Amino acid sequence: MATTIATLTEKGDTFEGMLQTLALSVPIALIPNAGKAADMEPDYRVVSRKNGFELGAGWKRTGKTSGEEYISVSLAAPEIGKIFGNVAPAPGGDPAKKVILWNPPT
Repeated sequence: MATTIATLTEKGDTFEGMLQTLALSVPIALIPNAGKAADMEPDYRVVSRKNGFELGAGWKRTGKTSGEEYISVSLAAPEIGKIFGNVAPAPGGDPAKKVILWNPPT
């Protein structure tokens, strides 16, 4: 079962919303990495809108079976450790609404 850890709204080429876990509730943004110089570098930076702290990064990926593009994120902070997730459409059908689904370790 996937757990939603963030709700986001797509605004142009950025995503803004709230990251909420048991340890924190903070406004975040996924901002395009304008300085990307190599394929291995992230496509997005994940930053706190509260204090500018960079808590992660995101990479554009393509689903192996669906062929659809999505964003894979890696988040890290002292309060949460390291979390991996994927940006996915939010329930309700609004294409501007997204969620980050936590990928727990297996």
